[in-house]
Parts: sequence; structure tokens; C-alpha cells
Amino acid sequence: MATPGSTGSSNNTFLMPNSPLKGRRTSSGGYKPEISRTLGQRPACLVNASVTYCGNNQIYAFGGFDQYTDEVYNHVLKLDVNTLQWSLVDNYGDIPGVRMGHTATLYKGDKLLVYGGENEHRMFLSDVVIFDLKTAHWTQPAISGPVPKGRTRHASALYDDKLFIMGGISDHNAVLDDVCYLDLNTWTWSRSWKFIGRFDHSAWVWGGRMWVFGGLSEDMDRGGEIWWLDLKASPAFENPPVYGLSDRQGGGTRRGTGQRSGYSPAQRQPGGAYAANSGIIQQNLQPSLAPFSPPLAPGSISSLNFVSGPNLPSQASGSHFHVYTSGVLLDFITPASTISPSECCLSAFDLDTLRWRKLAEGSEIFNPGYRWHYCAMDEDGTKAWLLGCATDSAANGVGSNYEEYLSDVLPIDLNKFGILGNSLASESRTEFSRTSASERNTSTPPNGLGADLAGMFDKSPDQGSGADFVVTGEPYEQTIAEVEDDDVMSSASSMTTRNHSQPHWLSADATTSAHIHVHKLILQARWPHFGRLYAAQMAEFHTKKMHIPEPYNVVRAFLYYLYSDSIARHPEYCTDLSVVAGLLVMANVYDMPRLRMLCLNRLGREIDVEHAAVVWERAGVAGEDWLRRRAGEFCLTHWGRVVRTQGFRKLSRSSLMELCEEVDVEGRVVSGEELELVGGLGGGKFGVGGSGRDPAKATGVHVGNPSNEEMEEGDDEEGMEMN
Repeated sequence: MATPGSTGSSNNTFLMPNSPLKGRRTSSGGYKPEISRTLGQRPACLVNASVTYCGNNQIYAFGGFDQYTDEVYNHVLKLDVNTLQWSLVDNYGDIPGVRMGHTATLYKGDKLLVYGGENEHRMFLSDVVIFDLKTAHWTQPAISGPVPKGRTRHASALYDDKLFIMGGISDHNAVLDDVCYLDLNTWTWSRSWKFIGRFDHSAWVWGGRMWVFGGLSEDMDRGGEIWWLDLKASPAFENPPVYGLSDRQGGGTRRGTGQRSGYSPAQRQPGGAYAANSGIIQQNLQPSLAPFSPPLAPGSISSLNFVSGPNLPSQASGSHFHVYTSGVLLDFITPASTISPSECCLSAFDLDTLRWRKLAEGSEIFNPGYRWHYCAMDEDGTKAWLLGCATDSAANGVGSNYEEYLSDVLPIDLNKFGILGNSLASESRTEFSRTSASERNTSTPPNGLGADLAGMFDKSPDQGSGADFVVTGEPYEQTIAEVEDDDVMSSASSMTTRNHSQPHWLSADATTSAHIHVHKLILQARWPHFGRLYAAQMAEFHTKKMHIPEPYNVVRAFLYYLYSDSIARHPEYCTDLSVVAGLLVMANVYDMPRLRMLCLNRLGREIDVEHAAVVWERAGVAGEDWLRRRAGEFCLTHWGRVVRTQGFRKLSRSSLMELCEEVDVEGRVVSGEELELVGGLGGGKFGVGGSGRDPAKATGVHVGNPSNEEMEEGDDEEGMEMN
């Protein structure tokens, strides 16, 4: 994004901190995850092992090699994330040989599908072995079809009972660019297709597409582009492979001896680590039958390359972990030898909008003196665990061998950052299209039973709705959009004069809002507070009427949510983010965690200039420190526009003072020619966010790196390249 020139910048002001951190106000109750020390038989500080969350609070680690001894492992170790206890798992059956750089994918909730990797002899494997988590038993299925080339440091993804394998490194350090799948119903390999050459990357499936991000290319380039391959509407991906059992090739791997994978006292290492059990090694590996130059993959192949942007995580620095949850790719940039925690961050890439946003700075998550090696996420996508070790014995009070074991865990509650998780996210997703920002923010309306119930909402009994309860709120409070769209509507009395009738949101005496007609059965089922109130036969039980001391538009949106289970943008019930901010307060008052998470997620994703001040104020009332901090930073970054909005003008005097104090205590205002010198910090424009005013006439506040969350319509193409 271009830096404004001196001519256009001469009327700007920009509030600069002398230092990003010194004197910076922080939230006293902010969330920061705490590091815990593990117990039991800690594994060595493994490299290229597989670490998988397998449900029931269990993380399983398999294989890898010890970076200090170069021994390759075939251990199965288990970490209970509740007790933080490591334990060695006794396993049986066709025990695979030692390996590293393989993938382990959870299948049907109780099995691990292990594919590929390389052994201690640098032999690249292409076998599939299954570990039953219930019985600790290994099996090797009979597989047919053209076996793909053996590989290591590849990526795998499970979709529609198919195990997709993509990329990796093979013989002579060749970077593979193919994709294929194993049909888990017939245990048949498909053919291989050409996709994109990568290793050490991440791959996952969402919305019928395989997404690939991160890793290294054959030129050893660690770029920030994201690729995706359409899997839908392609018979090659939707139908089982056409190969039968007669196509099974000979020369398969030699199965394990069936002996128990145990450890003799001589194999034990100090501190609870174990040496490799190298007595079981796979030999006579099945040769690759895939064509040397596979055809291009069927279905559309697209890529998006981000050139610059203040929210774009740099892939060139730090240790990255990429995990996926509910349509969002999370990028953890963790401390490394070259960067400190203050230079790290947690970023999210929304697959619906194809935009990056920063969820937290590294100093809000990481402590100095630790290095993280693996990341695992639970099945709901709401909690992540980083596994690693201390790097500074003096600072962390550990022994001299502190870097030799996976001895520490950093649990991260993703709900604190507005991540919904898979259970709250919609399973269906409309196909991505290049629509305007306002259209992309609009969710699909409720359907099925939700649509039927929503159709009965706020219909009087004389309309045949069967409504048997009345709810009122405070007199109507205009939304920000309505104030700007109709300056004539300055008061309820002027509306009454103009329309010669009472506005629909006012009651006869104008002390409360008009009646909202609802069904007490739905309120009892969906609103725990109402259920308790009605069971106690309070006054509302007898009068069949209830007053909620919140603005009418917020109360109506809240009741509509009870009917539809949706807070999507609606022209009548959920008009803008100020209403959603009010719903957040109600969700916290009435202890409704589902509604709270929906509000937190939407406000964090859609925060804009017009509503930033309201979101900041309401987040403080609701006690949501993360959202308040995020909205405060947004206000400071776009200060020149925020102070001209109706939302800012509605703030109380005390709130205005608190918001102004969010800036660094050593902040200073610069303008004119000096502004041109600092205007390029963060690579972002001044004051963008959708207000429609001239950026050359806007003022801005800068704290650290600017947070350019919302680009104006028409600016969507800036900072990115679409192929």
C-alpha cells in the first residue's frame, strides 16, 4: 500500500509513540496463557515426529529423531493434558519401523493413520500403518492401486473417507509437487496429479477445497501465498479409484515381527527419555509406480499471494505453526533464536473473506526463555497446546539438560480471541465470490425449523401467531447507520409529526418500547434466566409481561436470536455492529456463552471505523478484555475518522477520557513534512475503514504497527495478487 505524498499529507496529524512498549497501558484483567511443566516419562526433544490430539484430553507423539543423539524413534508416547503426565504406551501387532517426517491423522476418533516418512537409513517410505488407540495395536491394511512415491515432510488431510497426501521430499532431496488420495473404504490408491511443490507445509480441507499454506518451495523460498484446489464437482475426487484388487502391486513392505514394543533398562536415558527401538526396520520398500510427470490436477487451482500489509504475518522469521479451525487458519509465530516474544504474534486467515487479521501480539501469549516445537489442537478447534522446552536454565529454574526434553506445555484458549470452534461454525459454506465487503459480512438466513420459528417472531396473537407473552425494552435508540442516513430523524416527536402517527418502537406513554410478542415456551427453552424466573413464579409469571432495561433494538435482536439462533446482519433485527455490541453485554449479563462467542467472533472480524468506539465501550462493560484492547488499538490507528463518528460522540465523558488514555504516555503528534517521514510505518494507509472520507484529510493515531483491519470497498485488490 502506497505511502501518502507530502502534498496530500500536509493537513494530516499522526500520533506517534516514542517507544511501542514503554509506558503502554495494558488491561489489568487481560488473558495470558500460563506455561506448565510436564511430569512422567518426558520424550526427548523430538524433531519431525508426529504430535496429534486424539480426544479424551490425550496427545499422542510417534516417531521422530533426537537432535542431540541423531537416533530415530518408533515410540508411542501419550500426554494427558489434564494431569500433564507423559507416559510410554506399550503397543503390539505389526509395529512399524523407526521413522521421522511422517504424518499421523486421526480417523474415526479412535485410530491414527500413519503414512510415509523416512527411516534412519534415509529410505523414503510410502506405507500406511494404523494404530488403534483403544487396543494399542498396530495393523497394516492390504492396499491396492498405484503406490505414490515415498516421501517425508509432506502434508496429509482427511476428507470424505479419503486420506489426501500432498508434496514432501523424496529421493535426491527432490521436492514433490503431486497430490493423491487413499480411499479408506476400499484401501485403494488413486493416481497422482500435479499440484504445487512444497514441503514442511500445512494442508486441510474446507468448503470442498484443499488448502495449502506455508512450507518451502523447491527454490527454498518460504512465501506467504495460499493455494487451493477444488475437490467438488470432479469425478476424479468424488468417486472411488477404479483400480481393483488385481492391480495390487507386489513387493510390499515386510510387516513387523509382532513383538511387543518395549524398552530394556539399557535403553533408558536419563530424565525419562528413551532410545530408538531400531530392531524393527521396514525393508524391501514398495517402489513408486506413479508417473514421472503426472498430469495437472482436475478442478480449479487458485492461489493468493499477499504482497504487504500490517496484518500479514511474516513467514521469513520465527517458528510457525499452522492449525485450522472453523473456516479459519491460525498462524502462531513463536519465539526463535532470531526473534523475541515481542516480535511474535497470533494471526488468523479467514477463508470466507480471504483476509488476514491479527488476534494477539506475541508478548500477550509468549514468555521469554522458551522454545516451542509442536502444536496440537482439540477436535472442537477451541484449544491449542504448544509443546516445547525452556531455553534459559537460569531464568526458568530448570536443570542443565533443559533443552533435551519436551518438558513444557503452553495451553491456549482460542475462545478468548473470538474463535468460535467447529461446533459453533456453520458446516455449510457458500462458494467464495469476489463480492463487496458488506455482502461478504452478510450470513445466510436461518432455514428449516429456524426459519419457521423466526417467521412467528413478534406477531401479535390476533395474527394467529399464538404468542402468549410480551417483552418491552427501553425507548428506541437509533443505530449509527440510521442517524447518518436520516439526519431529519432527530427525535421521536419529530417522527410523530412527520408521519402523523406514533413510531412503532414507542409505547402509548413513551416510557417503554412497544410490545414485542413472543412465546414463553421458546423463551423457557432458549433462555436459562427466563426459565428460572418463570419456574419461581415471579411477577412476570402472573402478568405475562417482562421489561428488559436495554434499548429496544438490542432487546428485539436478542429475542430474534432466541428464535433463529442467528445474529447475522438483518435489515430489521440486527442492523449493525452497535446492536451486536449490545447483544454482547446481554450475553454476559444473562450468562449465555453461545451468544457471547457469536458476538465476540463477529465483532472481532467486522470491526470498522463507524462502530469501533461503541464496540470498545461495550466490550469494557461486558468485561471482554481482548475485544476492548483490539477495538482500542483500532480507534487509535484510525483516530481521525473515529472521532468524527456518531459512535464516538455518544461516549460518556469518562469513556472518552479512558479511550484517549489508551495511547502511549510518551505519544506525540506529528504533521506536515514530518508525517511524510513516518507515514510508511506498518505499510498501511491512514484512516481507512469505510467512512468514505478523504484519506488526505483524516487524522490518525499510531501505536506500534498500524492495524488496518477493514479496507474500503474497491481497495480489496491492494496488497494481494490473485491467480
